Amino acid sequence: MQTNPRLSIEIPLSPAFHDLDPMNIVWHGNYAKYLEIARCALLSQFNYDYPQMKASGYAWPIVDMRLKYVKPASFGQQLIVRAEIVEWESRLKINYLIKDAVSGQKINQAYTIQVAVDMNTSEMQYICPAILWERLGVEEPQ
Repeated sequence: MQTNPRLSIEIPLSPAFHDLDPMNIVWHGNYAKYLEIARCALLSQFNYDYPQMKASGYAWPIVDMRLKYVKPASFGQQLIVRAEIVEWESRLKINYLIKDAVSGQKINQAYTIQVAVDMNTSEMQYICPAILWERLGVEEPQ
């Protein structure tokens, strides 16, 4: 499925002191939090963040997450987190790129995969529900 440039967002982020490990760099587990912040901002622009997902009757658990650490980030470093929806037919796949805001150097790249689960039946949906396509403004597959 081709990507659509409007299915992305870039947000500024600066690691807080409490995000650091004893080596004074961002602890690797905090990158998942940074992805979540960007994912929520991305989904909010389509009015389909977690409260709207729940109201539509679907939970969207993450079933796969991969992160590649390229360079460490440090306290107060100005970062840009880019999130882009790249798949939406049978699953919601979002690619991420975290880079230094000043130099543009890559810090981390990642992706998450979420699937729709009907909240009434707890059944995984093998095709994303129409509400996702409607909110994203993309055509339903035929």
